[in-house]
Amino acid sequence: MRIRILSITALLVALASCNTKTTPEQNAQDTLATPVDTFVTLKLENGVNVSHWLSQSGRRGIERDTQIAKADFDSIAAMGFDFVRIPVDEEHLYDNDMNRDSAAFALMHNAINWAIEDGLNVVIDLHIVRSHHFNSENKHPNTLFQDPAEQEKIVNIWKDLQKDLNQYPNDRLAYELMNEPVAPSCEDWNLLIEKMVKGIRETEKERTIIFGSNRWQIPYTFDSLRVPENDKYIVLSYHFYEPSLVTHHQAHWTHYAFYSGPVNYPGVQITDSAALAALTSEQLEIINSMNGEYNKEIMYEHMKPAIEKAKSLGLHLYCGEFGVFPVYIDKEIRLRWYNDICDIFREHNIANCHWCYKAPGDFPIVNPDRTPNELPAILTK
Repeated sequence: MRIRILSITALLVALASCNTKTTPEQNAQDTLATPVDTFVTLKLENGVNVSHWLSQSGRRGIERDTQIAKADFDSIAAMGFDFVRIPVDEEHLYDNDMNRDSAAFALMHNAINWAIEDGLNVVIDLHIVRSHHFNSENKHPNTLFQDPAEQEKIVNIWKDLQKDLNQYPNDRLAYELMNEPVAPSCEDWNLLIEKMVKGIRETEKERTIIFGSNRWQIPYTFDSLRVPENDKYIVLSYHFYEPSLVTHHQAHWTHYAFYSGPVNYPGVQITDSAALAALTSEQLEIINSMNGEYNKEIMYEHMKPAIEKAKSLGLHLYCGEFGVFPVYIDKEIRLRWYNDICDIFREHNIANCHWCYKAPGDFPIVNPDRTPNELPAILTK
């Protein structure tokens, strides 16, 4: 399913693998960065992910064809959103020999055209490729960063996608290189960014390209992200699901779904002594490694590395995923979290894209009949 969450131990490992330093020349360049408003022709403010359709789904044929329709984009636009992020997977678009799935390409084009007709801009996100999955610790071995042939392949996937996507105006559609890279080191990801951007720029000099930092696009690794120089058509992206004991409370795909007691926001996430006493020692160790105090100010501090990186380079910043799993959490706690994170986005001019639009996704903002639940009013305020 959707998100793997970093415990404190995993976070330390991530930071240890991303210990590259900026040079004095790079620091000087950051200081002299061009103001952000002079860059990027593509407008992104409040968006939503149209997920679990051409990505993270086993549906094919009529079931896939009818899952998303023009009415969905009408609904998204009517709720006040101005763009959509459309995740696409290699296995939906291509077979093992890189032959196109014509039906999937037709669906992708339908979605783009429906979005544009409704005044929505579009981010095409290459979400999962066969050689890389953000949930690599499960059943998805990653070979992308060890195999030069796979790196050449992902560059060629983008070149092939460009043949179809370059017909859309630069101010209406952007490319997101890859979702949530999990590279052995941040430098491995930096080198692949260079290859992909170079490949795209061979034919499209002014297309907006989006990417984030290593280890699931978490803000903590942004200081090690190297951005191609003198390229003003870049948007930086991070994802944010903190505090995870709240945002993923009892989400069945997490390693802490066993905890079914109450959670809090703002404040310390778990304080119920009886619920904690009912856990095994192993379960308690997992919870204690993640438990802590959270509020709006703390969330901002955790986003700050991404905010400062974008500001130093004069580039726009975009939170490509965020949300709270709604099934088991108290509605008031959930909405307090949403109000705080959206306040941060507005106060710091951060474009944002909620995960996700509708079921079978994990964090829907609409009911089965496409009518909005309580979230769109907060997200687009």
